[in-house]
Formats: sequence, structure tokens, C-alpha cells
Amino acid sequence: MAAAVSSLVSYGSDSDSENESESGARTQKVESVGPDAMAHLKPVKSGGALTLSVLNSAPEVAVKEAVLTGIHLDPSLKEVAFNPTFETMFAPEFGPLNPFKTQQMSAPRNMLSGYAEPAHVNDFMFEQQRRTFSTYGYALDPSVDTHQVSSSSYIGAVDEAEKNKGLTVFETCQKKGEKRRKIKGGAAGDIDNFLGPWAKYVDEKDVAKPSEEEQKELDEITAKRQKKGKNEEEAPGEEKTILHVKDMYDYQGRSYLHVPQDVGINLRSAETPDKCYLPKKQIHVWSGHTKGVSAIRLFPSSGHLLLSSSMDSKIKLWEVYAERRCIRTFIGHSKAVRDICFNNTGTQFLSAAYDRYLKLWDSETGQCISRFTNRKVPYCVKFNPDEDKQNLFVAGMSDKKIVQWDVRTGEVVQEYDRHLGAVNTITFVDENRRFVSTSDDKSLRVWEWDIPVDFKYIAEPSMHSMPAVTLSPNGKWLACQSMDNQILIFGAQNRFRLNKKKVFKGHMVAGYACQVDFSPDMSYVVSGDADGKLNIWDWKTTKLYHRIKAHDKVCISALWHPHETSKVITCGWDGQIKLWD
Repeated sequence: MAAAVSSLVSYGSDSDSENESESGARTQKVESVGPDAMAHLKPVKSGGALTLSVLNSAPEVAVKEAVLTGIHLDPSLKEVAFNPTFETMFAPEFGPLNPFKTQQMSAPRNMLSGYAEPAHVNDFMFEQQRRTFSTYGYALDPSVDTHQVSSSSYIGAVDEAEKNKGLTVFETCQKKGEKRRKIKGGAAGDIDNFLGPWAKYVDEKDVAKPSEEEQKELDEITAKRQKKGKNEEEAPGEEKTILHVKDMYDYQGRSYLHVPQDVGINLRSAETPDKCYLPKKQIHVWSGHTKGVSAIRLFPSSGHLLLSSSMDSKIKLWEVYAERRCIRTFIGHSKAVRDICFNNTGTQFLSAAYDRYLKLWDSETGQCISRFTNRKVPYCVKFNPDEDKQNLFVAGMSDKKIVQWDVRTGEVVQEYDRHLGAVNTITFVDENRRFVSTSDDKSLRVWEWDIPVDFKYIAEPSMHSMPAVTLSPNGKWLACQSMDNQILIFGAQNRFRLNKKKVFKGHMVAGYACQVDFSPDMSYVVSGDADGKLNIWDWKTTKLYHRIKAHDKVCISALWHPHETSKVITCGWDGQIKLWD
């Protein structure tokens, strides 16, 4: 490749020949430019001729002569535009070659004593070998495979390594500890075999032992006790039902589930009362439970029947109108019933009890359709309110999980496992697309249906546990019974913010999950309390309007009838259910 040559163009005019022609005579000179091709354009006048140097825009390329003679390369360069020779590549950085420089000196170093290659050594293993070397004078050779350890695998005092069988400092310390424990009286695992400090002085002949017959009898008793306990735990209680009315069907063949039309109001309409009033007096008492009532639920949409669960492990169905009789008793749980829930039509309901079983019942026949368990105590249970998901229900468990079952298969189809404490309540919001759960971990979580990750988590240092939550009739608010003796109101749409202007105080509920409810026209908020009183607040002003002594013990639940202007049903731990008007 020819060397790059710059053109030098010069032009000028002689003063003596200006008259000969208007344009004048022009002469051009082409001269070779020296190596300084980067010089700026400068007009130079030499001997009457004006010359102009032209800048070369071509890249600077090393010529063959420069490569052969060995041009100096900058060691920090990452790219080279030509093929340099070996001598050029490995020439010393500064000055001539040092004849006294050894290979060790010229080797790259990243630390004072030389070059340390990066090695994948566990910090603990390194420290273990370092301490072993400083104590015993030997250590494992890091370049040898640790799975094939022999006497040649050690560096340093190999004899000492063979003597100690290659034990490290930590392993020898453990052995000394074991010896010490043996001297002191044995390991913790041998506690069952430890007979006490006087065991060596006791003669076995002096120890009283049962005879063969007595031993046989004792073994039988023990086996029976174990079997009984096991059966009680594993086997669900036997289900049966008692019908308390004479005829299950009327003259038209209608069961008690049929909505009555002769009670003075239209129970079938979806309309709610325009104006509600404060209840003043007790008009009826349903008594039949032998222990405290834990929950009450009205029949869906109509509210002409009342379902109650109790700590006497029974569930009862009552009439709300007419004679207000007890219609049917459902027996099937071996321990107290914690929660109950109707499906949308009221033909079936779920019960959750402390015997760790959830049972699905037929409201009309009293038959137990199916039972579910995951060996944990269910604290709350809810059917999915969507019409196309009536085969699915969720239960809040004592093991911090919300478990979703399918009643058709009887299998768990989803688990919502994010809470840090037992789950107390489940409330469906936002047209049943989401549900809100509260827990003993003092938090409130919002979940998308069938997605086991909460998309909203509400927890403040000042918050208390909220073991009872109710959705308002208009679906906009959540009333949460807080354990600091107040009812908090959260928005049930989008942001789930705490409404700080709506706080209902003045009652004592700490330690009890007293159910809250709204009047159908959203004028009042009702709740029981620990003293057995029924408290009624005004929704707009949050003032405590009225307080009635309803029960002798805790008033655990209060329900405002959805079709009545002033009928409130309460239940308490005194075993009674009362109707107020």
C-alpha cells in the first residue's frame, strides 16, 4: 500500500507580468508534505509564492518500515490497527529490557506475596483449615480432591495429621465435648434411660413390679385409652337430625323453606325499608340451646328463618314469624360450633366446629351431605356468593391459611397462605370478585378470588385484631370490630382506606368477637358487647343513641332484619336468642 501523500497547491502572480494579461499567469507547484500531516492550514509565503498546506482526512496508518523497526505500543491499548511482531507486543513498558529481571519478578501480582487466583472456598472451611494449621501444623491441600483424602493430601506436619487421623480443630473440640458429657451423665437423648443418681445403689429385687396378670390388665386398659383417644380425634361425630314440628310440609306440599306471604310485609321483594327506627322492647325469646350461642344467620333474601350455632355442638333452625317455633335441630359435631353460612338459595348451609370438621347440611331434610377437614380448626366459613361458584367455599383456619374447597369433589382447590396468625373473618366485596380477611396478626388483607397472593395489605402499629367484619347493605363500607373497644370503618371499594371520621366508641368488647350490623337504610350501626348490652349508633354522627341490656352474658351477635324497620335479633353466651322491636 502506497504511503499517504498530501498535495501541496501553490498559486501566485508576478508583478512584472500583470500588464500582459487581465487574469495573470498562474503557476502551480506540487510538493510532498512531510510527516506532520496534522498541521493546521497555514498560508506560507516563500520567495514571492504563496503556499497553502492541505489537511489530510485519511486515518493515520503505520507504514511497513515503522512495524519492522518496532513501534512502541501503549500497554493500555485494547485494539491494534496492524499485526505487530512478538517483540513489539512483549517489549518492556519503559526503557530497555532488564537482563536481571527473573521470571518470578515479571509475573503479574495482585497482592504483596504474588498472584492469588480466585478460588471457590467456603469461608468456614478456610477458617477451619487455617486454625487447624496454626494449632496442629497441618492442613488439607486445597488442590487435592477432598473425596480422595490420603496422607499425601496434607501439607505441613503430615506425621501429626496421620496421628490425629486428619481431624480439624472443630472436630477435636466436639469429641472433647462428648467426653465431657459422658462423664457428666449422658446426652439429652438418653434422658428416658436415666434412672437417677441413686440407681446404682438400688437392687432390682427390692423394686415393686406388677405380676403377670396385673401387667396384662394394665396393658389392656392403656390400649383401650389410646384407641379411644385416637378415635375421638380421627372419626367425625355421628350426624343426625330432629324435626320439632308436626308436619314438614303444608297442605300444598310446601316445606318450611317456602317464603310465607301472610306476615304483613313482602319478604320476596328486594326492596329495603325507606326509614328505620330504634328498637325499644323485647318481643320474643328463642331458648333451646343449653350453652352459649356462637353465631346466628338469617335465611338469604327473605329472612323468614333463623339459623343458630352453639357451644353445645348443636345447630338449630327457628321461625322468625308466626309461632316462632324451633323447626329442626342438626346434630353432628362433637365440639362447639364456631361458624355457619347459608348458600345463596338457603337450601344448604356449612358449619365449622372445633372438632376440626366443616360439614355441609341440607336445610330441608337435615341430612349431612359431606364433610371436610384438613386437621386444623376452622374459625370462619363462607360460600362464594357468585351464582356460578356456589360449589366453592373458603374457610379461615387456625394454621394461618385460608383454604378453598370444592363441594363436588371434596378436595382443596386453593390455599391462601399469607397471614401470620389464625384467620378470623372472610368477607366478599366488589361484586364478589375479591374478599377481605382479618387475622390474629392484626392485619387486614384483600385478595383477588383464586389468586393466592394478597394484593392489598393493611397493617398499622396502632391497629388491633379485628375478629368481626360486616359489609354494609350498599356494599361501600366494611365495619370492623376492633379489640381496642371501637368499630372501624374501611372503604370497600378500590383503596380500602380507613375512614377516620367514622369511628364508633362507647362499648366494651375487648376479647370478644361481637358481630356488627347495619340497619337496612344505613341509618344505624348495631353491636353487642362484653356486658351483654345491645348498642345502637347513628351512622352519620357516630353518636351512641341507645343501649339496651339484652343478655346476662356476652352479647356476641346482633342482626338487623333486612325487611323490617326496627326488628333486631341478638344472641348471647347465656344460650338465648332474643327479638327486639
